[in-house]
Amino acid sequence: MPASPDAANQQARQLGAHDLDRVIAIDSAHVGRNRRHFFEKRMAAARLSPHDFIQIGVMQDGSLCGFAIARVHRGEFGREHASALIDAVGVDPQSQQRGVGQCLMQELAGTARAMGVGTLHSQVAWQDQDLLGFFHASGFELAPRLSLERPVSARLDEPSEEI
Repeated sequence: MPASPDAANQQARQLGAHDLDRVIAIDSAHVGRNRRHFFEKRMAAARLSPHDFIQIGVMQDGSLCGFAIARVHRGEFGREHASALIDAVGVDPQSQQRGVGQCLMQELAGTARAMGVGTLHSQVAWQDQDLLGFFHASGFELAPRLSLERPVSARLDEPSEEI
């Protein structure tokens, strides 16, 4: 994919506490609600343990126009290599289709590599075709694992339906 003409005006950098309101505004434009508490907790944790998080922002024309936040996992479930789970990613709707997402993913991958991370992971609702398309264009593929979930309201001793 050719670089966007706007890519020359983009600069990636680490996110800081001063970016919180702009991150929330970008995220709210996509999810339809304010997740301030989530981002406050995530950014505070990253300040306390910077080796456990990757927080990237992309600036264009002096304004934050995209962000990505990932948590680094080391050795969980017997894995030898560290991996990073992308918790949140967002590009200002006015900045989409201008290479901001590409810049975010390149910087995220480079930072992860420098931290000894071998793989990036994320989760996407299968109905979210825009986000699925973004991750596909960024080189992500289906992972060779199943995602399992269980409602915590059900007791373990309750009979379950036969499969």
